[in-house]
Amino acid sequence: MVGLRQGWIRHAKVLAVMLMAGGPLAVLARTDPLPSWNEGPAKQSILDFVARVTKEGGPDFVPVADRIAVFDNDGTLWQEKPLVQGAFLVARVRELVAKDPSLRHQQPYKAVLEGDAATLMEASEAELMELLAATHSNLTQAQFVDEVRDFLRTARHPKLGVPYTQLGYQPMRELLTFLRAHGFQTWISTGGGIDFVRVFAEQLYGIPPQQVIGSSVVEKFERRDGQEVLWREPRVDHVNDKEGKPVGNDLHIGKRPIFVAGNVRNGGDIAMLRSTQQGPGPAFQLLINHDDAAREFAYAEKDGASLRAAREGGWTVVSMRSDWKTVFGGMP
Repeated sequence: MVGLRQGWIRHAKVLAVMLMAGGPLAVLARTDPLPSWNEGPAKQSILDFVARVTKEGGPDFVPVADRIAVFDNDGTLWQEKPLVQGAFLVARVRELVAKDPSLRHQQPYKAVLEGDAATLMEASEAELMELLAATHSNLTQAQFVDEVRDFLRTARHPKLGVPYTQLGYQPMRELLTFLRAHGFQTWISTGGGIDFVRVFAEQLYGIPPQQVIGSSVVEKFERRDGQEVLWREPRVDHVNDKEGKPVGNDLHIGKRPIFVAGNVRNGGDIAMLRSTQQGPGPAFQLLINHDDAAREFAYAEKDGASLRAAREGGWTVVSMRSDWKTVFGGMP
């Protein structure tokens, strides 16, 4: 018995030395689940909320089946200056007109070509969906997916000069991983096209296609050229923006998310964040504020609606400039 006790004492001394020397155990002890986040109220509020809802027996404990986290995409998980789907739309219209010059005189192709591309890429989600329905319909779903993949493989951001898939926010990807490690399902609810985002969501964020919610065009299953295919009609089915987001979330998820993240741009995420506060039990609202002109972009809403809603609702506001050590992390 004495020998056993002495053995445990020696073992404890070895552990202490390893910790003080910065060995593997010291590294483990210092593990930070959100290493790209600066210490501060925003990071701490996230850690505290997850600790509360995952503590069995605690007053705010939430069963795994109800741990639903929903994230906007543009401006929340990756950059939105320009909206990537807007850039895709411009590129595809130019390609189509190059193949068929007669389209140059037809709408909406004519408007896209004659308009200011930068303005188009700042258009609302609803406006983009109308154009997308007109210019990316009358083809199969498989053909559309191939077009998106080709675009993402070759397109570069006009200012930053890198592929759009390298412009995911590293701190947010860490947050997604952290939540999943604690039993959360992670979803995307985007104002962009559901089929567009499903192409890259799993590779870039670890979110499978079936957990992407977004705007959509009407689809039909029918026979074309001797084959049965999913056919994209030139009509918008659902715009998953502003008040449409809580509707889309309910249709796809069927339960209230307890963790929701959006960003400051045009008030598009206010309804989604507010909807999570309409019910019993704990809920967390995260709003990304684009205030870092040096590393990303600095912009705000003219009426300040999102930041005002955050103050009124007690949401956690993330300053990209102050709360993030790094912004972009490339492809995982």
